[in-house]
Amino acid sequence: MSDCCHHHRKEPRSAEPSAAGSLYTCPMHPEILTREPGDCPKCGMPLEPLLPDGGEEQETSQLARRFALSVILGLPVFLLAMVPMVGFHPLTPSLSAWVQMLLSLPVIFWCGWPIWLKGFRSFASGNLNMFSLITLGTGAAFLQSIATLLMPRGSAVRHGEGFYFEAATVIIVLVLLGQWLEARGRARAGSALRGLLDLTPAMALLVESEGDRPVAVAELRIGDRVRMLPGEKLPADGEVLEGWSSLDESMLSGEPLPVEKSAGSTVSAGTLNTSGSFIMRVSRTGAETALARIISLVAQAQRSQAPIQQLADRVAAVFVPVVLGIAIVTFAGWMLLGPEPRLYHALTAAVSVLMIACPCALGLATPMAVTVGIGRAAHHGILVRSASALQSLAQTDLLALDKTGTLTEGTPELRAVIPLPDCGITGDRLLALASGAELGSEHPLARSLVRQARSRGMEAAHAKDFLAHPGGGISATADDHRVLIGSLSFLAMQGVDAAPFDSIASEPGDGVVAMAVDGQPAGIFLFRDTIRPSAKGLIGMLGRMGIRVVMLTGDRASTARAVARELGITECHGELSPAEKAARLSGWKNEGYRTAMAGDGINDAPALAIADASIAMGAGSDIAKETAGIILLRPSLEGIVSSILLSRAILKTIRQNLFFAFAYNILGIPIAAGLLYPLFGILLSPMIAAAAMSLSSVSVIANSLRLKSERSTLSPSLRGPISG
Repeated sequence: MSDCCHHHRKEPRSAEPSAAGSLYTCPMHPEILTREPGDCPKCGMPLEPLLPDGGEEQETSQLARRFALSVILGLPVFLLAMVPMVGFHPLTPSLSAWVQMLLSLPVIFWCGWPIWLKGFRSFASGNLNMFSLITLGTGAAFLQSIATLLMPRGSAVRHGEGFYFEAATVIIVLVLLGQWLEARGRARAGSALRGLLDLTPAMALLVESEGDRPVAVAELRIGDRVRMLPGEKLPADGEVLEGWSSLDESMLSGEPLPVEKSAGSTVSAGTLNTSGSFIMRVSRTGAETALARIISLVAQAQRSQAPIQQLADRVAAVFVPVVLGIAIVTFAGWMLLGPEPRLYHALTAAVSVLMIACPCALGLATPMAVTVGIGRAAHHGILVRSASALQSLAQTDLLALDKTGTLTEGTPELRAVIPLPDCGITGDRLLALASGAELGSEHPLARSLVRQARSRGMEAAHAKDFLAHPGGGISATADDHRVLIGSLSFLAMQGVDAAPFDSIASEPGDGVVAMAVDGQPAGIFLFRDTIRPSAKGLIGMLGRMGIRVVMLTGDRASTARAVARELGITECHGELSPAEKAARLSGWKNEGYRTAMAGDGINDAPALAIADASIAMGAGSDIAKETAGIILLRPSLEGIVSSILLSRAILKTIRQNLFFAFAYNILGIPIAAGLLYPLFGILLSPMIAAAAMSLSSVSVIANSLRLKSERSTLSPSLRGPISG
């Protein structure tokens, strides 16, 4: 029996929900946290799970059923009220009113029950919101209609006046339409998260002493052994115990080539096993996996508020009481000064004010744009950790870039092999000896030597007695020759005459490694960190966007200048400590710049924290990613440009949404109050007011959803979806 098998557990397995997954919060008020779904006590919006659980589709389908029934029953009510205006009277006024009342009852009180519930809660908590206005408006219209219907035959009934069944009904229909569209929009905006969740399989093959057994992924525990077969996605994070394979990790790292895995290699949930079979030991499950943390980051960002949202919140806090005051003044004004029937005109104007002023669009303006934009970013490998990071990035006018791992690949490549003229050894022979000696080393320069030798089809020298000298180099016996490889100071410490190496010239930015054979200087290897293919284009694009670009690096100043010169960066600072990088950012902020920092290493974390906006490369250190507000999963630097373009597009969309919301209200309230009546005899119907209110919400939703398809927000290399 394989040592990867363990004894079968007799106790039953049970999936324990994560704490995060069991909590619900409000997208507009993240301080609201409950363990049960429902509506926000402050604004009435549906609470959302901290981690997506598919509830958006259920909410959408429920609203769709209520909306469909409201249309079926509401259409006859609307027709019965409207057709007499064109001279057609299918029923007597009294009978028509009774039929309208019977049909409107289920629309208002069953289809519209979620709306009424939110309204009641808003009054009970004292947090007046858009549902406060809706329940007041529909309630006033319906009660007035019932009162008129129960009057003795004669006055209002005989003239067909005083009935608002169709207005109350259509208001509920239109509000349900807006709620349904909003739920659909949230569901569509969350599609990126659900796509990421789908990367984890539902079942796993558990290895036990009695044999392999399929179990639900939710039942896996830390320490379990899982057998992975070709073509399967990994159910959890872990470590390979035995076997070998290649994994497609592009959904996490952006690296398109499969990564070889063998015993001791770490593996991540959601990645694809492309070829071999292996057994892994589970180290993290559920919400603790790297994939789940990505999903959590996106979900947290989608719920977060941009600073611009504070404007909408402040307006909404005073808007509803002001509208209620205007409605009361409007009612009183028509009762005192209006023509007969005064009660009819007063109710019509007051209800119209309540309807057209409903701040649905105001509440949707920021969360909708942020949610759609962050979902689009995640679909293209840009993880946004907070909405405030988006707004800060959109306003950036100075971008500081780290060099190694950001502008460059972070993997030095061998540029040249230069033998000393009098050593009697060719460059190819030097490379063969060096690659054989370095086979046992994990140093990046050693791996580069080995790769170069293999790419040239060379057979590495047979080596033994490998010994690493930390901070200096290595020694080994290769093809019976004693080989030393390392810095010039290391060779000198080993008794090698370093003077002959001075005759070999190198360019600024080169890394120099010397080699001695049998105690005699033999030659040098020149290395250079490969500049990312997209880096030069990135710098040009940033310049055209009006952003000042600066390089900050801890590498040698000569190397920094060489890279900057090749990329066209006019300002660079080398040999900086982490504290000095952060100090540079602080200085620029004090000068009035709105700064952004992009980096990938632990040494970049202080600067990332200081900058107004921070971007971390997905392949970088955990601390850099935890500090940054935006994380790029793909290695392409065009993700930086795309992040800025997308953040600017989101901010622009939010401003447009706020304009739509304010424009409808500012223009609509005076008309609804009756401003045009003295001049033109126009009094806005509550039904038309409700339609205008819903139109503002639909405008905000449609404008926000444009972000899902606006290709100008992405750089060319990111205009395809992220793999995985």
